[in-house]
Amino acid sequence: MDGATELLFYVNGCKVTENNVDPETMLLPYLRKKLRLTGTKYGCGGGGCGACTVMISRYNPITRKIRHYPANACLTPVCSLYGVAITTIEGVGSTKTRIHAVQERIAKCHGTQCGFCTPGMVMSIYTLLRNHPEPTLDQLTDALGGNLCRCTGYRPIIDVCKTFCKTSGCCQSKENGVCCLNQGINESPEFEEGDETSLELNSEEEFPPLDPTQELIFPPELMIMAEKQPQKTRVFVGDRMMWISPVTLKELLEAKVKYPQAPILMGNTSVGPEVKFKGVFHPVIISPDRIEELSVINYACNGLTLGAGLSLAQVKDALADASLKLPEEKTQTYRALLKHLRTLAGSQIRNMASLGGHIVSRHLDSDLNPLLAVGNCILNLLSKEGERQIPLNEQFLRKCSSADLKPEEILISVNIPYSRKWEFVSAFRQAQRQQNALAVVNSGMRVFFGEGDGIIRELSILYGGVGPTTMCAKNSCQKLIGRPWNEEMLDAACRLVLQEVSLPGSAPGGKVEFKRTLIISFLFKFYLEVSQILKRMDPVHYPSLADKYESAVEDLHSRHHWSTFKYQNGEPKKLSQDSIGRPIMHLSGIKHATGEAIYCDDMPALHGELFLAFVTSSRAHAKIVSIELSEALSLPGVVDIMTEEHLHGVNSYCFITQTEKILDSAEVFCVGQIVCAVIADSEIHAKRAAKRVKIVYQDLEPVILTIEEAIQHNSFYEQERKLECGNVDEAFKVVDQILEGETHMGGQEHFYMETQSMLAIPRAEDQEMDIHVSAQGPTFIQDIVASVLKLPANKVMCHVKRAGGSFGGKALKTGIMAAITAFAANKHGRAVRCILERGEDMLITGGRHPYLGKYKVGFMKDGRILALDMQYYSNGGSMLDESVLVLETGLLKMENAYQFPNLRCQAKVCRTNLPSNTALRGFGFPQTGLITESCITKVAAKCGLSPEKVRMINMYKEIAQTPCKQEFSAKNLIQCWKECMAMSSYSLRKAAVEKFNSENYWKKKGLAMVPLKYPIGLDSRAAAQAAALVHIYLDGSVLVTHGGIEMGQGVHTKMIQVASHELKIPLSSVHLRGTSTETVPNTNFSGGSLVADLNGLAIKDACQTLLKRLEPIISKNPQGTWKEWAHAAFDESISLSATGYFRGYESNMNWETGEGHPFEYFVFGAACSEVEIDCLTGAHKNIRTDIVMDIGYSINPALDRGQIEGAFIQGMGFYTIEELNYSPQGVLYTRGPDQYKIPTICDVPAELHISLLPPTQNSNTLYSSKGLGEPGVFLGCSVFFAIHDAVNAARQERGLFGPLKLNSPLTPEKIRMACEDKFTKMIPRDKPGSYVPWNVCI
Repeated sequence: MDGATELLFYVNGCKVTENNVDPETMLLPYLRKKLRLTGTKYGCGGGGCGACTVMISRYNPITRKIRHYPANACLTPVCSLYGVAITTIEGVGSTKTRIHAVQERIAKCHGTQCGFCTPGMVMSIYTLLRNHPEPTLDQLTDALGGNLCRCTGYRPIIDVCKTFCKTSGCCQSKENGVCCLNQGINESPEFEEGDETSLELNSEEEFPPLDPTQELIFPPELMIMAEKQPQKTRVFVGDRMMWISPVTLKELLEAKVKYPQAPILMGNTSVGPEVKFKGVFHPVIISPDRIEELSVINYACNGLTLGAGLSLAQVKDALADASLKLPEEKTQTYRALLKHLRTLAGSQIRNMASLGGHIVSRHLDSDLNPLLAVGNCILNLLSKEGERQIPLNEQFLRKCSSADLKPEEILISVNIPYSRKWEFVSAFRQAQRQQNALAVVNSGMRVFFGEGDGIIRELSILYGGVGPTTMCAKNSCQKLIGRPWNEEMLDAACRLVLQEVSLPGSAPGGKVEFKRTLIISFLFKFYLEVSQILKRMDPVHYPSLADKYESAVEDLHSRHHWSTFKYQNGEPKKLSQDSIGRPIMHLSGIKHATGEAIYCDDMPALHGELFLAFVTSSRAHAKIVSIELSEALSLPGVVDIMTEEHLHGVNSYCFITQTEKILDSAEVFCVGQIVCAVIADSEIHAKRAAKRVKIVYQDLEPVILTIEEAIQHNSFYEQERKLECGNVDEAFKVVDQILEGETHMGGQEHFYMETQSMLAIPRAEDQEMDIHVSAQGPTFIQDIVASVLKLPANKVMCHVKRAGGSFGGKALKTGIMAAITAFAANKHGRAVRCILERGEDMLITGGRHPYLGKYKVGFMKDGRILALDMQYYSNGGSMLDESVLVLETGLLKMENAYQFPNLRCQAKVCRTNLPSNTALRGFGFPQTGLITESCITKVAAKCGLSPEKVRMINMYKEIAQTPCKQEFSAKNLIQCWKECMAMSSYSLRKAAVEKFNSENYWKKKGLAMVPLKYPIGLDSRAAAQAAALVHIYLDGSVLVTHGGIEMGQGVHTKMIQVASHELKIPLSSVHLRGTSTETVPNTNFSGGSLVADLNGLAIKDACQTLLKRLEPIISKNPQGTWKEWAHAAFDESISLSATGYFRGYESNMNWETGEGHPFEYFVFGAACSEVEIDCLTGAHKNIRTDIVMDIGYSINPALDRGQIEGAFIQGMGFYTIEELNYSPQGVLYTRGPDQYKIPTICDVPAELHISLLPPTQNSNTLYSSKGLGEPGVFLGCSVFFAIHDAVNAARQERGLFGPLKLNSPLTPEKIRMACEDKFTKMIPRDKPGSYVPWNVCI
């Protein structure tokens, strides 16, 4: 095949040509490494997070239209871009030219925190606006469905969207008959006079309108090329792969004959992940380009024909158009397909993936194939031999050779027949998350009655997710033909389908009983949907559905997002000329939005730079018999492989008291343990070689994965912790009732958007080493690297400009990896870069500790708890890490807001064969706090009281003592509780929820309110010390450096506010460069919600030192400028540089006596959440959340609001949908956004109201402010308990009054299986021990 070998496309208006492009190259590394456009970020590599979103523009010479669409650069092969225009974040706008309206608004609306996801967010909104300049809010939130953010909680991003669309400001929904803008139960909190709100910073009047003249035009050269240049097949040949791009149908068929096994690739959303994650390799790829016959949309007499090359987004538009044009009875299949297309993947994937690719891939959890099969679709095939048609049926989906494409055939188009009168088609799916998540089970169902007699003439039911392929209940359907559509038929159908679509207990994916239940729950929903339509069509012959059943066929509560924020900082007049207390935009907000903020991997490659990749253990507990390196070392580009031998004498580090190995070539204790490291001249070569390192293992026993197994084997770390007050044993003798129970909590992945990243640069002289790293503890990095290199610390400098999220996950393990990277750099005298892929990161780094809490509680009939005996077990993993600190902190905070007069707690860390778990936002309290609240809920149920009543009865009163005898005032705790009760209209809404529940059998609402007492402090004064360095230059400008790390929380912004306030200088005169051990030594880890507090006091100290020195100068010229004062000081030899220091808060805790003063202050709060659940599927929707917090005096209300909301959403994810899955052999299954689901924009409460108490007391904290990074995480459990309340309502209606045990996370599986009904009773259950489950509950 002769073809052009030159690749030509445009990026941001600039022409790019490539003569020797490698077909294996994706657009993301090409942009980042070749073109040095680093604004587009790597987040997951599989199209699941949206960080790498770019806009692709294609010109169609036939329609003469340009199509703009978002795409994941990580999945887009460069060879597929011939003749297209790419726009990256740099092409949208920059600070050097002009920023775009989207960039400006996302920054000014405080829609960025760590900023790593922001370029992707901007690109998704920007692309939509290029197509729809005045979009609806639905269109905007749909466009962001494929973008993940771990920091903001999405609310400010929704606010950005609202500025681009025309809305009334109303929530657009009447709840309980009352509009949100009228007086009533959804009334928004009134803004009192004197309130300062962030709205004044980002009011829409300030924003300039969209300016179409700012957009890049589509390159005329590409238009001319498309219209006039003769089309010919393009061939690109790389080292291992050949890429063929035919441009005519004839050439495509010829290529398929020549290479029958080559896949046909359109969007690379199926082949790409298989190549990347499963190691599949294709020597030849055929990628048709602009072949008109593959893009047809044709209305024929028998149905709609859609070209196989249409993207799923184009299919969605075509079906929506058809549904509007055609009579409703003809569009049943189209409407069902549309329902699934709205939630299938994110907008980027829908715009890349093709209809033909989706069909031919035949993934077992395909959402569309079951529907296309029940709709009797026909596949139009073509080969050199001619045309052929085959049905898209069960045989095709099972890949039966007689019903499949032949190797040389291609799928041209799909015919989707019109539906007929008395024919009904429905689509069902349930996933871990409502959008952008693969279905656990999905289904397509169709029934045809022939005429209005209600007798089944045709019936077709298919399921996805329940077998190795899409499953058809063909025999069951056959047996039901001729039967009337009634409840007897439904009962028979359920039993028949369960027999036919059987699922073994060890089925891949697990959740077996849940899947079996969904199979028949969907069938029941279909029965109700069809019955409702029949009644509407013929009210005389068909009975009405029972009123209580109608909600079963309705979608979960849905309304447009609406949020309010209320705060009062006091002294509003003073605020107008002072930066403290103002909602100042994040210091890097604009740079985040333009892609100009530099993260570790954005730093330019240095000459001779090497890349390091880790080789990790594949066994949970084993001896290493041998490591064979020769094959890996022989591969191109490989420079070295580091093992334990290389680190002889320096292969360990000590954290607190525990000494751990850095590399271990003798024995492994978990899957994911680092065994050795490959160093090569490129990332591709290093990772390719890492896969060729052959390790022979000898498995060891026991393999301990769960807490229960650790208890059974007595496998604990030695440090047990106890806390006791009162006399528990005596109290148990006088109580009315005693209850015992336990709560199990799964772990949580940090899922910071920027994976672990480091760059080690050896300097040419004096053995100096610079480490640039995304980390929370630069001094720890400095120490461990210095130790491994046998250097004094003064020769190792660690620099952290910013981290793209951390949440506790960039501490100890980061240090270990940085030490290995630095050792390699030192050994070879060349810079070495190490960037973990998402799957590696999740495998190696661990996360939040799973917990088991066992309790025995003694209480009176009125709900007063007099005695509580608690035992906690945390799953520490294979190394101690920070587990003891997490255990201690969780123990000291376990009572939350309650005074338990007699309390005994014991806590142990389990030693297991999992990667070591570590710090994660909240540091143990989200686990111990939930266990306490679960206990309260059980007591309330036993007493016949509401949980809120029992919470109030046991709450701390006024001046109180914690279990460790530390005194505090609970006044603001009680105030938060009362305000939350009032703001949320709790009593009114509780009655409304009960009314709803009495009227609806299959949908239930729940309402729950939880208080919060979150103590802030570290375990010692030394751990809370901080230092800063402030320079004043002769022009009057100020440079500030401190020891805190900017990881999204806005600490640098607050530090500039502090310097501005103290020196009475404009914010614009203060600059902050980053954190480095070169400028501020001996820093502590950034975390514990104290970073701004401690470093701010150090900066304050430095500024006051400078002011004191300058007092004589300023007093001589009080009206002078800083420039004049600086020159005068210099002339008088007065130093203009000062260090600031804060010794730390006094802190102590004696674990022997169980007494101490471990905390400096307390953050109080309360949250009330309302949810709606679908009892048939386990889906839930958070309708509304109200949060009241006491945060003292807010230094920056915009940043503080962001911390509260971001923490709440992260906590909500932890308690509901975020689920880690491990194999029985200890292998982590959930290694990326495809398997591990964090909240997306669809999970944000439809209403979110936040109110901050006015500051009531001065304290010795920074301007009487309080730390907010962690407290809000726990408030996410208000959603957990609201779901608990809804499940309880369902169970009670079904006559189930026994104790309800719900563990965390409260996933759709747990919700559905707890709502026991006739369907959960109908399913077969496997006897434990009769099969090996796919996963184990950790």
